[in-house]
Amino acid sequence: MMPRGLVTALRTLSILPVPGRDAERFSDSLYWFPFAGFLLGVLQAALGYTGNTFGWPELSALLVVLGGIALTRGLHADGLADFADGFWGGKTREAALRIMKDPQVGSFGVLALVAVMGMKWVLLLQLLHHDAFNWIVAGIMLSRWIQVPLAVLLPYARKEGGTAASFVEGSKREHLVFATIIMFLLLFSIMGFQPFLALLAGVATLLAGTITGFAANRKLGGVTGDVLGAASELTEVAVWFAGALFFR
Repeated sequence: MMPRGLVTALRTLSILPVPGRDAERFSDSLYWFPFAGFLLGVLQAALGYTGNTFGWPELSALLVVLGGIALTRGLHADGLADFADGFWGGKTREAALRIMKDPQVGSFGVLALVAVMGMKWVLLLQLLHHDAFNWIVAGIMLSRWIQVPLAVLLPYARKEGGTAASFVEGSKREHLVFATIIMFLLLFSIMGFQPFLALLAGVATLLAGTITGFAANRKLGGVTGDVLGAASELTEVAVWFAGALFFR
């Protein structure tokens, strides 16, 4: 039987039909965020592999990008757009949080989405050219893991609560420790047990997560679901960028 935390993690992070009962505490799904990211990474890499069989790298890269959006209902892309709107559009903490809660996407959000999706497509072209499907999987897996330290180490920014409040406020150090162990095991296996490649991907992840977390904490006083989504999107770009640089 599938662990209940994993059921909740997959239902939260994807549209995959998962049998079973949700965890009693939503925060217990944080244990399984890296594994859920790994499964999503395998599915998206498979889409890229399918496109590659037609000898059409541009299509392959597009399938990976669109697959990520479809498999998550655009959850993290929406978070990126909202965070960009609030971060650059709100002069105060209260204004930024109010803008982020608005379902309408502003100009900063659109620009952020275009920039990030364009960067993903370009970086994927480079990775697919070298059949670096492991880097695709690693980027997606690490982009889900980075949400765990941000949820554990930073407070929830909204006093009135919100969608991600149960994940952040219920998070504990044990969630981070367990999720990190899973992340390391998965990362080393994905990278063929090559320490340098794992280190390179890990550094890119920490850099993207630290910058996002620092910016959110300074502007908002903590994290929200949108911040976690933005961190996920930016981490994917950072890891894929590290992989593309490695092959260059």
